Amino acid sequence: MTTEFSGNAQSMSLVGFSAVATITLLLCVMTGPDRDDLDEFYTGYSSLSPMRNGLAIAGDYISAATVLGTGGVIALFGYDGTVLALSTALSLMLLMFLLAEPLRNAGRFTMGDALTRRMPGRAVRITACVVTLAALVPLMLVQLAGTGQLMAFILGFSGESLQTGCIIGVGALMISYAAIGGMKGTALIQILKMVMLLGSGIVVTVLILNRFDWNPAALFDAAAANSGVGSAFLSSGLQFAGGPSPDLDMITSQLTVVLGGGVLPHVTMRMYTASSARQVRRSMSWAVSGVALFVLVITVVGFGATALVGRALIAQIDPQGNTAYLLGSQAAFGKDVSTAETFLFTTVTTAVFLTLLASVAGMILACANSLAHDVFAARVQEMSPRREMALARVSALAVGLPAILLATQVQHRSLQPLVTLSFCLGASAIAPALVYSLFWRRYTRTGLLSTLIGGSLAVLLLMPGTNLVSGSPVSAFPEADFNWFPFTTTGLLSIPLGFACGWLGTLASGRRKSEEQRHQYEAVEGWILAGAVRKNR
Repeated sequence: MTTEFSGNAQSMSLVGFSAVATITLLLCVMTGPDRDDLDEFYTGYSSLSPMRNGLAIAGDYISAATVLGTGGVIALFGYDGTVLALSTALSLMLLMFLLAEPLRNAGRFTMGDALTRRMPGRAVRITACVVTLAALVPLMLVQLAGTGQLMAFILGFSGESLQTGCIIGVGALMISYAAIGGMKGTALIQILKMVMLLGSGIVVTVLILNRFDWNPAALFDAAAANSGVGSAFLSSGLQFAGGPSPDLDMITSQLTVVLGGGVLPHVTMRMYTASSARQVRRSMSWAVSGVALFVLVITVVGFGATALVGRALIAQIDPQGNTAYLLGSQAAFGKDVSTAETFLFTTVTTAVFLTLLASVAGMILACANSLAHDVFAARVQEMSPRREMALARVSALAVGLPAILLATQVQHRSLQPLVTLSFCLGASAIAPALVYSLFWRRYTRTGLLSTLIGGSLAVLLLMPGTNLVSGSPVSAFPEADFNWFPFTTTGLLSIPLGFACGWLGTLASGRRKSEEQRHQYEAVEGWILAGAVRKNR
């Protein structure tokens, strides 16, 4: 089967990309804040209905790394990729049942607000901001670098300067979304993205299942037969077969995704847009439903890509398999493609392009909000809303420009270490800090800072030694070998260290501090856990 896109498909895709960029920018201008009101910029006045807010949460949660990266893992490694996709959905479910309501009750605009609800202090806000940037900037680089690769693959050009130009142009557009649209503007983009992504994905899923007479078993058998590894494709361990402990590596990787995915700051910031505890519950129900549906879609498309295109060809085009979702969508239409089918495929490519746009816009907004609100506004006792909003917009530029520059430098290397770094920071630093802050009565400020700093340092020290960075042909630096930590993620050590640092930091604070903190927590425990009416604070 050919993997080249027809000239008609390329032309329609270019038109679709241009139309989406224009329409979404116009939406941001029309729905962005029209006055200097922090609640409007940071939360959109909590005016979204549960369904729309849920779609926005799902849109922030499903990034291009999920669509392209997870789809590639499914196409290349079968069973292991399916477990990864299910772990992604499970992470959002954990957020829904464990943290969503307490986060909404404790926070206001940023993760720093939620953490300082119990332990006020500028040091906590600055540390929360630094961890937010450290967790989200790597993901931004992945989306931005993927933009150039996606455009090159679909439109058929290979020049490095053109790919760099795409990264710069799209990056500028994403900065505009965050700076102009604020929370409400970016939410509308996320909603549009989810509608297009799910709509086009369901159509492709139906076409693939129809090719196999609506028999999933036949699809899986065909994928295994065309994988080149036989029954191993439908068994666990294929992705980690080269490591010393494949089973332990797989369990650790899935645990990192489950603990880290749902607590990343661009996802948790959506909790603060719900007007009540009931609203956040209903919003999360819509979000989990949307993500679960997309997990089914990406599983069928991933297996369909292997069954119809072949694992060897997918790996030849991209060793990471990032083109598998598009190749599977293209193969679903067969050899003779009608105009209507070309239009449907264009919708798929446009939905992926919009996923890239929306994902980075949400991450830039989360970083800009944290910089403006937790770092700059916290220095001034009474900063005017007008000035803080201006700072947030400047912060979007300050975050976006370095991200664009870095993305142009890493676009030709494996980006998997960056994705893994973000999830590891979420699981090792952010998750322990949120769990302890929201539920442990004796947790102290020293314990909180120890959690954030200790968990982050553990990840940053261990990550360069993993096999994703060096020591294999598909690592970021295949020509080098400084692999001393023989696992794909740092979670095996960094997650326990993150929790241990919080516990030890609290013990080091002394019994008196712990008792003081317990009394302070008991004063707001009902507010945080039971969904009391939130006041401006």
